Amino acid sequence: MNILDEKFVTWLSNKKGEDESMLKFRLNSLKKFQELDNPSFGPKINIDFNNINYYKSDIKKVEDTWDNVNKDIKNTFSSLGVIDAEEKYLDGVSNQYESEVFYHKNKTNKDIIFMSSDEALKKHPDLFNKYFNNLVKYDENKYTALNGALWSGGSFIYIPPRTKLDRPLQSYFRIDSEALGQFERTIIIVDDYSELEYIEGCTAKSYSKSSLHAGVVEIYVGKHAKCRYSTIQNWSTDVYNLVTKRAIVDDYGQMEWIDGNIGSNVTMKYPSCILKGDYSKGNSLSIAYAKNNQSLDAGAKMIHLGKGTKSNIVSKSIAALGGISNYRGLVRITSGALHSKAQVKCDTLILDDISSSSTFPKNIIENNSSIIEHEATISKVSEEKLQYLMSKGLSEDKAKELIVMGFISDFKKELPMEYAVELNRLIKD
Repeated sequence: MNILDEKFVTWLSNKKGEDESMLKFRLNSLKKFQELDNPSFGPKINIDFNNINYYKSDIKKVEDTWDNVNKDIKNTFSSLGVIDAEEKYLDGVSNQYESEVFYHKNKTNKDIIFMSSDEALKKHPDLFNKYFNNLVKYDENKYTALNGALWSGGSFIYIPPRTKLDRPLQSYFRIDSEALGQFERTIIIVDDYSELEYIEGCTAKSYSKSSLHAGVVEIYVGKHAKCRYSTIQNWSTDVYNLVTKRAIVDDYGQMEWIDGNIGSNVTMKYPSCILKGDYSKGNSLSIAYAKNNQSLDAGAKMIHLGKGTKSNIVSKSIAALGGISNYRGLVRITSGALHSKAQVKCDTLILDDISSSSTFPKNIIENNSSIIEHEATISKVSEEKLQYLMSKGLSEDKAKELIVMGFISDFKKELPMEYAVELNRLIKD
């Protein structure tokens, strides 16, 4: 295990060949991490920071052909369907194993930048530093500070003005080691009048000791631009998933978060939109499915700054086998965001008597010309419904599965077909 101190952070920065300014940033972040406490809200976080391996990688260089990738790693990503997906329907991929990106391929011939964040720091330092730590500050909370100290890997994407990709880009993050910490940093810039669809997948092996995933995502959406960020997270139930994701949207721009949370021990994740530009839009559609030994605290945040801005949050929470699945969200329409509108809909499905789900909404409106609408529903699978479906020849498990599939049908419609099929498999498992 690594000892998390100034010596280790300095070693990591030197290993990556970084300059003094990035080393200073990492050391300042470490100091802030040591000062800050865990969040005062949400699930209990009980991480033994002395038992985390903060960096692990045997990657010598980033490959662009699978023939050159370590056989065991290749087999792992093949079994996950990542290689097949790349060949069928992606314009580019970036795959991270443990602490580093090991495989990257940009298949589009358009004039975009798509590479690991480590590589972008070296090849495009001015552009990287313009956006890095600009939207998500290192000192916001204990885990943004930890990411600032230890960030490694992640994707850097720049889409030039008036550019639209034919197919999505994808990154996939895999943890295969016990008690590993993964701290990728992703920065996406979609310039004016451009469009990007980005897909993220996450998995990990199961171990007896807890692992930690504390990523940071910063997204910049230009004027009349559009970005869709889809995530299917299926961490094992020994992973703490503590992620900060935020986008800022310019005039008439649009940001969409499609967020699926199936795995992990504890998840705290609230994708956010800052609707800075006039008539900008933010959408979040999410599901959180918690089973035994899982506490998923997920939701979204929408901050309206520009005039005529619109946001829509749809949250689906499912709890079974003693799991805890909560929605936590914030909508704020500021005094200058005149004639703006926000909608929040929280739907909860509880499958038994030992599971629970709660909603913690916070809605703030600071002018008289705007509207916030909030709707919440809670459903419990009744014995009558189960008996009816079982009378048609279904087992109890199949009946519950059918109910869940119907409950999340709106979410599945927003995913590429291959991901919708994978989501079906994960929920059935």
